[in-house]
Amino acid sequence: MTRVGRWRQPALGLLGLALVVAVVEAVPRLGLVDRRFLPPFSEMAAALAEQVATGDFWTALGQTLRGWALGLAVAMAAGVAAGVVIGSVPFLRAATASTIEFLRPVPSVALIPLVVLLYGSRPQSALVLVIYAAFWQVLVQVLHGVADVDPVVRDTARSYRFSRRAVVRTVLWPTAMPYVVTGFRLAAAVALILEITAELIIGVPGLGRAIGVAQSSGAVAATYALVIVVGLIGVTVNASARAVERRALRWHTSVRRDLS
Repeated sequence: MTRVGRWRQPALGLLGLALVVAVVEAVPRLGLVDRRFLPPFSEMAAALAEQVATGDFWTALGQTLRGWALGLAVAMAAGVAAGVVIGSVPFLRAATASTIEFLRPVPSVALIPLVVLLYGSRPQSALVLVIYAAFWQVLVQVLHGVADVDPVVRDTARSYRFSRRAVVRTVLWPTAMPYVVTGFRLAAAVALILEITAELIIGVPGLGRAIGVAQSSGAVAATYALVIVVGLIGVTVNASARAVERRALRWHTSVRRDLS
């Protein structure tokens, strides 16, 4: 990619963002939309500045990020371990295939009544939902990665009497690594969505609950301000996951092609 091409995409993104801000500022001021339901962007920005100046905002932000990070870490560890073990043993893969295909499509929000009965509005409720949703993203990717290992390479390693640990480290892991990183990127986004959803619906402490409180109290501008913060977190999470992907897979042909 040329230097001009690298700068063009961010510039176009900023231009699109500026147009959205201009439209949101103009539409309510022109009377096209009732500003009680969609205030001008300047009022949202002012409300955001007020929120940032309070300690409650930073406490809620820390609670959201902590719940997201903990759930993602547990899901990654469990998904990678389970994927490597199940994918490496044909009997286990065949025995668990139907169970995985049955449980994977179950939406995490369907578990909300259960976690409310078990944990109420405590952070554990959000943690269960985050882990459940993110785990399947990682597990499925790791299973695909293990299945993608060249059987000739695996048989060659066994013929040279590589230990099981050496086979995993030198044969299985390099092949599965791109899938693991893809699973991480998908799981990071899903984990954030479920964390905010749990906070908003169940009342788990965090930004989601702050959005619900602001909405129920009629603070429309503050509600939009907090939604903007959540959106910025989502963009940051996605950009960070992309950066991790590029750094972890610099040796991979697809990443080298994008960087060239």
